[in-house]
Amino acid sequence: MTHVLIPSQLTSYTGGETRLEAAGSTVGAVLEDLDARFPGLKFRVIDEQDRVRRHMRLYVGREETRSLAAPLAAGDELLIFGALSGG
Repeated sequence: MTHVLIPSQLTSYTGGETRLEAAGSTVGAVLEDLDARFPGLKFRVIDEQDRVRRHMRLYVGREETRSLAAPLAAGDELLIFGALSGG
């Protein structure tokens, strides 16, 4: 299982949870697993062309990735960050 850290702007999809575990050997597979349990979550991170949205950042450990094919091993940590804006 991969440990996933959810940003505060997405916790409305996870019932308030900020730390989850998900199955999958790639970033995309983990997001699919999360979306199956928390519908709509993946769409807030990934656009219609299966690309990471411009305002979202994904990190596997300390390395940023923009690839859904990025591999994950059991025990890895996937961090999802979203830019905040205001005026």
